[in-house]
Amino acid sequence: MDDQPTLVETDWLQDNLKNDGISIVDATWYLPNVDATGIRDYENGHIPGAVFWDLDRIADAGTALPHMLPNAIVFEGHMRDLGIANSNHVVVYDNVRMMTAPRVWWMLRAFGHENVSVLNGGLLKWKAEKRTTTSKVPEPKSVEFKAVLNPEMVRSLGRVLGTLESMEEQVLDARSAGRFWGKDAEPRPDCRSGHIPGSLNLPFNELIDPTTGLFHPVEQLRRRFQQAGIDADRPVITTCGSGVTACVLSLALSLIGREDVSIYDGSWTEWGGRMDTPVET
Repeated sequence: MDDQPTLVETDWLQDNLKNDGISIVDATWYLPNVDATGIRDYENGHIPGAVFWDLDRIADAGTALPHMLPNAIVFEGHMRDLGIANSNHVVVYDNVRMMTAPRVWWMLRAFGHENVSVLNGGLLKWKAEKRTTTSKVPEPKSVEFKAVLNPEMVRSLGRVLGTLESMEEQVLDARSAGRFWGKDAEPRPDCRSGHIPGSLNLPFNELIDPTTGLFHPVEQLRRRFQQAGIDADRPVITTCGSGVTACVLSLALSLIGREDVSIYDGSWTEWGGRMDTPVET
């Protein structure tokens, strides 16, 4: 089951619900200033067979930064707990208009699991089509999972600081324009307002149809990246508030054929939470 598409549709998933080679993952997560939780959504009804991926738990417990990538050994343990094997085709969805499923898509790929797709439209589209949901939690199977981190898919604070001088990579921010320009407050009060000097801005939700929750067609995505100022000849580092919606940009760039993309995992929570990093407003 290699070379699966980046996006799969609800009809396809419906036809494959009983396929033992597929692992379905609910990756719903909310910003800290929202009165909702992913696990509550999951318990209230999820796609049959789906397990819940807790972004804050499948993370590096040794840092105060939110949901940073864990090491490979910790990641392997979580995959075994969820019943996800290296041989599985993982299909990820969320209940927040594609905001968080791409983070899981990226995490799996960063640890060498390329056999992963995102459900286009997520639970919103699934429910709109009156498809079945359940509150039943599946019993994870006993599986093996081996993780090998691809360091080129991740960028550190030091690497981003370095690119400000070399200009070898472009930095693209997925936050809203108001947050990017420092006009709107950050949801995490310890963060300064503004953006990384020289970075570009493309709010992640501009890539998704607000009515259907579907990604826009490829040509429309390509135009938006061009309008945002992205140079086709230079690699891209995507960033956001805490490394989640940066992955929406990464997935959309993959849809238009760009693979020279990495994620600044610490994102604005790290950059804006320090006093020794330069900030533009």
